[in-house]
Amino acid sequence: MVDTMDFVTPGFVSLIITTSGDEYNCTTERRFPISVTIAELKGKMELQTGGNAATMSLELYDKEDTLIAKLDNDSASLGSYAVNNGMRLHVIDKFALKKTFEDLSKVEKFHLPKEEYDKRTDSVRSFLQKNKLGKYNETEMAAKLEARKKEIENEIEEAKKYNVGDRCEVSVPGQPVRRGTIKYIGEIEEKIGMWLGIQYDEPLGKHNGTVDGKTYFECPPNYGAFVKSMYVKAGDYPEINPFDDEL
Repeated sequence: MVDTMDFVTPGFVSLIITTSGDEYNCTTERRFPISVTIAELKGKMELQTGGNAATMSLELYDKEDTLIAKLDNDSASLGSYAVNNGMRLHVIDKFALKKTFEDLSKVEKFHLPKEEYDKRTDSVRSFLQKNKLGKYNETEMAAKLEARKKEIENEIEEAKKYNVGDRCEVSVPGQPVRRGTIKYIGEIEEKIGMWLGIQYDEPLGKHNGTVDGKTYFECPPNYGAFVKSMYVKAGDYPEINPFDDEL
């Protein structure tokens, strides 16, 4: 897994990446914003897999390895498909670029001057420029930056509704409802926005309040998690007794 912390970010999805013709059956896991278009996703997969965004095709499979959809509409967003965490994104291509780099006998012979790269029509840069994607779409980049700024401002305002020590209930789509106590409110290094540090009543977390060597709060191992406020309700949520329903 790429991320060892129990982070839940609205608007993002984690997918398992596989490629056609992979004799070693290697897989990786990556997180993507559901707002990313299929064209942008292909650009990311070109860098990730060594395929060609102009020729590759993408398929989405569920956890039972059933084909959910062929992602063949470049202008559609990833979120417009029935995508969920843990699904598999399969990249189909000839992977000529990857094979070139894996053939060590060609490493010293291969040199592409910047001027020649700029002239190519099948490069990542050309693909992004032609489709006005990523950093080549200034209007879109400015809009995304402004939207993210407002999102962070809203998170800061939402965080003011909580207090350290509050009892809470955490409801994340696709995961069991958990109860616990808020132990930390604030920012986390290398993570954007405001987070709530939760100590769960049961060992359903991923850490002990210490992440990458920095302690944000203290709790027993596997009881800690960081969650966005949109998934947290503070109030009178006593610890659940598993024997309440027994006579």
